[in-house]
Order: sequence, then structure tokens, then C-alpha cells
Amino acid sequence: MEDKRKVSFVIPCYRSEQTLAGVVTEIEEVMKGMDRYAFEIVLVNDGSPDGTCEEIRRIIKERKGTGAEKITGIGFSRNFGQHAALMAGISRVSGDIVVCLDDDGQTPASEVGKLLNAIEEGHDAVYARYPNKHHSAFRNFGSRMNDRMMRIMLNKPKDLYISSYFAVKRFVADEMVRYTNPYPYVQGLLLRTTKDIVNVDVEHRSRERGTSGYTLGKLLNLWINGFTAFSVKPLRIATMFGALMSVAGFIYGIATIIRKLIGVNTVLGFSALMSVLTFACGLILVMLGLIGEYIGRIYLSLNMTPQYVIREETSSFEPGIRETSEDGAGSPAGKEEA
Repeated sequence: MEDKRKVSFVIPCYRSEQTLAGVVTEIEEVMKGMDRYAFEIVLVNDGSPDGTCEEIRRIIKERKGTGAEKITGIGFSRNFGQHAALMAGISRVSGDIVVCLDDDGQTPASEVGKLLNAIEEGHDAVYARYPNKHHSAFRNFGSRMNDRMMRIMLNKPKDLYISSYFAVKRFVADEMVRYTNPYPYVQGLLLRTTKDIVNVDVEHRSRERGTSGYTLGKLLNLWINGFTAFSVKPLRIATMFGALMSVAGFIYGIATIIRKLIGVNTVLGFSALMSVLTFACGLILVMLGLIGEYIGRIYLSLNMTPQYVIREETSSFEPGIRETSEDGAGSPAGKEEA
């Protein structure tokens, strides 16, 4: 009998104590109807301040000794962000196909068959596309800005929709986790690994409980991380803009000299002069900050700053909780608790 292909589900968890059990149950129910697949679930608690950690422990404890598919729980020592949680989960998978989805139930696990069919057709990666999104206006604005940033900075195809619900082949996942520097950006890693990426339309549900964990500050950090981690285009844009400003200043200076030589009175207004100086100084500070961002990331990489630090790890196939001291580029070392 031919071995079943294995699907690994990775779910980053933050403030999801009320929704996570429903997502796990939905995965189990839909995969029961797909006899050709085995599956596992990796739950990554991203330093959530609520009872998410205890909920993950409860879900795993309920399934121990029941013959259910393997569920692994990973707990961070603090909040490192969604992309770090995805990287930690992907580094733990053993499946032939990796599926990443949200913990709030808005990304329907019941439609995972559409993503798996696209992978079986030979594509390297597939993103869920939502004809009707049920996010807030703020979140939708953030998604549009993120999409535009990826098109400009990361050369994302214009017709490719990027979402948090996606599936990739194992070789893509293996290539993604080779990145060990701090501040990972999963979409950038995927886009630089393969161009064979497609979309499938799935339902997008309304949020039944809780609120989005993304704030304006987190969205800004995500955008900055995206275009500084995988592109030098911001530096090139800064260089081009500086060159244009220099040319404009040179032309204005020549024009001023010519007007003086031909006897045209040239009035230098204080307000206009201060406006130009303020704009130029602000532009210089922005460019310096951008250069500093790149240098800072180089320093953090040389300093071996981890993507994440794992406090504990447990599994439905293990006797207890394993406390670890592991970072994004390290190996586990800890003790077993019965």
C-alpha cells in the first residue's frame, strides 16, 4: 500500500484562547475526509499575554493516548511576531506539504482541499485569495499598502494575492528556514525561493471573537522589515532622489546667475528659503535613518540575534513538557518533565 502524503499545519497563536480549539477541531474534521493524507499540527504561542499557552496545553493533553494525529506546541519566551512564529513552526514540520493559517478561524481550514489540489497539480506554492474579505477598514488598508510595497520592493507579480493562508511544498519550506537572521519576512522568503505561485479563491469568515493583533505600529514594523530585509531598492531610490535634488539645485543656481547678469531683480524670500532648507534637512535625516536601519540589521545579524527564543515545547506523542533554551538558529537543550 502506498504511504500517505503528510500535511503539516502551522498556526501562529496570539490572544486566541477562545478560538484556537475550534480551528484545531476543524482541521481534524476536514482531514478525516481526506484519506490520502496524514497530517500534523504545530501550534506556536507567540508570547500571548492571555490564556493561549494553557489552551495549547489543554488541546494537546486531551489528545494524548487517543491515537489522534500528532499536535506539537511551542511556547516563546516573549512576543517575537507572527513571522518568527511561522519560522519556528515551519522548522518543526515533517510533512510533504506545509499549510499555514491563522488562529482566529477567519481562514477556513475546511477549504484546505483547494490549496492541496493546487499543490498536487505541480505548483510550488499557493495562496488563498478572498473575493469578499471581512477585515476591518484599517486592516484592509494595511493589506493594500503591504501589497503595494511587495510589488515595488520585492517584485511581486501584480496579479498575485498574498495572504496569511498558504501552502508550500516541502523543498520551499526547507529553503525558507535556512534564513537564520533576525526579523524574518515569510512572504519575502517565499517570493525569492520560487516563482511558481498561484491563487485559489476561498471564503473569508467574519471574526466571531476577539480583535486583530495588528496595530499601526506592528504594521509599520512589518512594512519596514519587508523592504529592508530582502531589497536594496530603498537605497537606490534614495540615491536617485538625492541626485535629482542636486540637479534641481544646480539648475536653480544657474538660473539665478543668468537672471542677475541680464538685470532681472531676484528677490530671495525668507519663508521660501526656510521651506527649502526644512525639506532638504528632513529628506537627509530620512535617508540617514534608512541607511541606519540597514546598518543596524547588519549589526544584529553579526551579533547573532535570534529570530525567536523557545521557552517550552510539548507534543501529544510525548510524556510531558520539554523546557528548552533554543533560539532560531540553535538546537534544543533542556529537561523532560513527567
